[in-house]
This record gives sequence, C-alpha cells and structure tokens, in this order.
Amino acid sequence: MIRINLLPFRAARKSENIRRQVSLFLLSLVLVVLVMGYLQISLISKIGKLEDKINTTSLELTKYTEQAKEVDAIQKSLDNLEKRTDVMKQLDTNRRGPVKLLESMSELIVPNRMWLSNLTATEISIKLVGTALDNKTTADFMKNLENSGSFSKVQLHSIANKIAQKQKMMGFTITCILAQPSQSNKGKEKN
Repeated sequence: MIRINLLPFRAARKSENIRRQVSLFLLSLVLVVLVMGYLQISLISKIGKLEDKINTTSLELTKYTEQAKEVDAIQKSLDNLEKRTDVMKQLDTNRRGPVKLLESMSELIVPNRMWLSNLTATEISIKLVGTALDNKTTADFMKNLENSGSFSKVQLHSIANKIAQKQKMMGFTITCILAQPSQSNKGKEKN
C-alpha cells in the first residue's frame, strides 16, 4: 500500500529553519548590542578617569605655578640683596682704601728726614709731592716704596733744591703705580 503523507512536513521544516535563523539573528543582534554597550561603558569610565586626572593635574599645575612665582619672587629679592651687599662691600672697601694708603705711607716715610706735602691718588696710580733733607732720604723713600710690594714702577719725576724754614732742602715729585692684589701678596711674602 502506498502511504501519502498529508502533513505539511516541508512547510514545517521551512518554518522551523526560518524560526531558527530569526532566533540566531536576534541572539547575534543582542550580543552585538551587549558588546557595544560594554565598550561604551568602558570608554565612558576611561574618559571619566582621564578627566579626573586632567583636573587633578591642572590643580597641581596651578599650585606649582604659584609656588614657582613665589620662588621667582624670592630669587629676585635674593639677587637684589646680593647686589646691595656687593655695593655695601664696595663702599666699605672704598672707604678703607684711603686710610690704608695713608697708613702705609706713614710707615714708609723716613722719619724726621722727610715730609709729604701732597698725595694724589687715582685707582691705579699715586703722585707724591714732598720735601726731604737730602737726596739720600728721597732715594731711601723710593726703595721703601718698591720693597713694600704695594707699589710698582716707582719713578722720580723731579727733584729740586728748596729753601724751607731757613734751611736748604730737596723738593721731590714721585709717581708710582698701585700693585695688583696678587703682586702685593707676593711682596708681603718676600718681607
């Protein structure tokens, strides 16, 4: 006997394939949406963390720029103070210079045999005008100047007879160059 299947077998199979494909499509669509949602959430959290980091870094930057401004202000005031102390040291040196010069001259003159009447000093040279009893006293004074180490190139410009207080004396003019500090130290070491 011949059997005839009246059931819509192929139609049922076809509808089952369609249902399976639709369910696979929907599942893949849900999976894609879930993956995209996860990626979106992770990106948003990364963006939030980076924005927080930017905010904290900008706050630190403003704090450090304020500190840098304070350091610059302190540095400027230190430089200003240093300049002032340098000026004060220079003034102190300039103040003591003539006193030291006169003190050294008083030590170098030949006592009771000569007198200085004029002393003109510049930054590098000194001009001495004075009176001595004789030529030997003038020569001794010049040797004292050379041997002191404080002066170099001691030169006698003029010497002439002079009458002072009813006595015959010698008037002289001497110029000399102030020695550099290293030269005067060498001269002191020799003495």
